[in-house]
Amino acid sequence: MHRRNDSLESLQRKLAVFAAERDWDQFHNPKNLAMALAGEAGELVEHFQWLTFEQSANLPQATRDEVALECADVLLFLLRLTDKLDIDLAAAAEKKLALNAAKYPVAKSRGRATKYNKL
Repeated sequence: MHRRNDSLESLQRKLAVFAAERDWDQFHNPKNLAMALAGEAGELVEHFQWLTFEQSANLPQATRDEVALECADVLLFLLRLTDKLDIDLAAAAEKKLALNAAKYPVAKSRGRATKYNKL
């Protein structure tokens, strides 16, 4: 687990340097970063719009490459946002996973897509 957190922190540092070198900190406030993140998530979704389950699970390599870059955009904006808000993303994800485990106990949720308040 520590490797993943170290990797996220390393990527976050590289991203901060990248933005600083370009004088982009002036634009990277939480509101703008959240909006950019939503935009990138939309670009990711576009690759799957109107596809069947089968098609979405078997993307052509060129599309997979494009999807990988969109995923990277989402991750980079998320890391930049959490950096600006001083959020430990790995710790927040661990906390959320624990909360979800309590909301979705295996005995009630296994094999079901039902929302936790309807289990």
